[in-house]
Amino acid sequence: MIEMKVMGIALDTRTGSPIVVLHDKDNRKALPIWIGSAEASAIIRKIENISVSRPMTHDLFVQYTQKTGFEIDRIEINDVEKETYYAIIYLRDENGKEIEIDARPSDAIAIAIRVDAPIFVTANVLANGSVSCDAAKDEEEAQEFRDFIQTIKPSDFEKLIKHDKESDQ
Repeated sequence: MIEMKVMGIALDTRTGSPIVVLHDKDNRKALPIWIGSAEASAIIRKIENISVSRPMTHDLFVQYTQKTGFEIDRIEINDVEKETYYAIIYLRDENGKEIEIDARPSDAIAIAIRVDAPIFVTANVLANGSVSCDAAKDEEEAQEFRDFIQTIKPSDFEKLIKHDKESDQ
């Protein structure tokens, strides 16, 4: 699991659809997820600290959770299938009992940012949907790998195999 933060909300220039953009702590990967207008509005209100006179749906969820003795422990965006993302909200009570709630990522994110709960994304989801935020660092790592490949010799593999056999014994 990779911890991510909300970078912000963007608009798809072709369709006008809102996109929530998550990024990792090193700002190396960004994960764009297309979401609905209501969820985008809820996320923006929290990011911009815009208060409303009455609680909105995500606020109600947080209040209900807290009043029943649970806290929102974390959320996980754990799968993507045919461009549809899946998430789980993890609740925990004071005894350590954990409850999992299936959720749309947009709702889970809107809830998580209200209580500053961590947002995690599986490596599989990142591999399938993330974009690079640091092309220079990516190129530097690719060059280091190319240099490594150019300098490796068959005898290096012999040493590795011999070392592995010795550690197995």
